Order: sequence, then C-alpha cells, then structure tokens
Amino acid sequence: MPTVTFIEPDGTKRTVSADMGESLMEAARKHGVEGIDAECGGAGICATCKVIIAEPWQETVGVPSADELEMLEFAGLTAPGSRLSCQIEVTSRLEGLVANIHQA
Repeated sequence: MPTVTFIEPDGTKRTVSADMGESLMEAARKHGVEGIDAECGGAGICATCKVIIAEPWQETVGVPSADELEMLEFAGLTAPGSRLSCQIEVTSRLEGLVANIHQA
C-alpha cells in the first residue's frame, strides 16, 4: 500500500495509505481528506477533486488525457502539475507522492 501525502487547503498535511488500483480521489475520500468533493464520483466531469502534483512527481504521474485537460482548462486550473485526482491511479510508483489540493 503506497503512502500519499495530501496538503489540504488550510495547509494541513495528511499522509494516507492508498490501495493499489484505486484513484487518488478514492484514497482521499476514504481517509476523510478535506477539499476533495468529487461530486461526479470520479467520472472526471466536475473538477471538484483538483490537485496540483508536486514537481518531483509530475513525470511519474504523467500528463492528463485530452478530456482531463479540457476539464482542467474549463475549471481555470492550468498550473504545471494540475490534475484531477480521480484520473490518477495508485500504483507502487506513487509511494511518497505529494498532492496539493486546489480550492478555487
């Protein structure tokens, strides 16, 4: 089980154990991380689970798909490392990942 650190909107750091194959959004919600609303349940169409992946992790996580990029742009989140947490699958490569939760 990889550990992932979420930095909540108020600056609180929450390190959680994430199950392999679940999304970062699912891991955050399961552990009560603040700021991940996920109104669409992970379909990638509401942009209420926005995160900014810390610089050292951006290459490992990869780039957003065209649909995800469109949703991020619609939500006004174009900073480097911007992602929808529902679109990032937890793998062993994400051990130690840091994700800043973005609140508009």
